Formats: sequence, C-alpha cells, structure tokens
Amino acid sequence: MTIAVGDTIPNATVKTRTEDGPADLSTGDIFSGKTVVLFGVPGAFTPTCSMNHLPGFLTHNDEFREKGVDTVAVVAVNDIFVMGAWEKSTEASGKIQFLSDGNGEFTKALGLDIDLSVAGLGVRSKRYSMLVEDGVVKQLNVEESPGQADKSSAEALLEQM
Repeated sequence: MTIAVGDTIPNATVKTRTEDGPADLSTGDIFSGKTVVLFGVPGAFTPTCSMNHLPGFLTHNDEFREKGVDTVAVVAVNDIFVMGAWEKSTEASGKIQFLSDGNGEFTKALGLDIDLSVAGLGVRSKRYSMLVEDGVVKQLNVEESPGQADKSSAEALLEQM
C-alpha cells in the first residue's frame, strides 16, 4: 500500500555519508520532531534526476528553510558510495541530505517502489516529493512516469506550503 497524506513514515534504516564513512540513520532520526522535505528519485546521476529534479531543491533550499523546513533530503535506491559521489558532483553538501536506500527497504515500506527492469535499472523508487512534519506526511506528490519531474518539483511543493 502506498503511503498517503496523514500517514506516519514507517520505521526503516537508510545510510548517509559522514566524515567517518557510511553511517546508518533511522527514519526516527530523520523525521522525529522536524519538518522535512523528502524527495525520491529513481537513480542518482540519471538525466531527469540530475538535470531537472535535484536542481530545483538546491535552488529553492533557502525558501524551504524560510518556511520552517529543518531538512531537505533526497533518497534513492543506490548505494552510499554512488549517493556520496552524486552529492559531491552537485555541490549540494550542507544543503541537501543524501540518503541511500541501497536495498530499497525504505522505498518498499513507503509503497513507492517501481520495477524499472525493462530499462535495466531493477527495482527503484518512484519519483516523488513530500512534506513531513514530525513523522507525519502533510503533502505527497508522486509522478505518473519516472521521466517526469513536474508534480514532484520543488516549485510544486513550495506552492503547497
């Protein structure tokens, strides 16, 4: 079942990059007591993700902060090393938190997984954006097609806030 507005983010563990290397991070650590913008992408370095989706969240980062957002985070079903390289290449360190859901467990728990085997990508995340307050989903925007980044864009989410 797909997560919906009003639902609580499920308990799961993702990985993040730290100065000491990869570290586990629970969804409780990410969302508890915070206002979080989370956007999911099918894959780091893919064209729509790198050229259309992520740049909007980087450009509008200050606007999200002005609206009370504590954390802007991106999650993908990629390993932590790929996510770390993507973070460095986008110069988003300190602005966007990059979360690795390498096995897709968090994505599946959200019900936002998609089988992109036809494109040689395997099981990945649908493209989405959400606003989460203290672990509860307040806004959710899921794209019909992984190649689109309109409904789930930073601009669309800002308009909803």
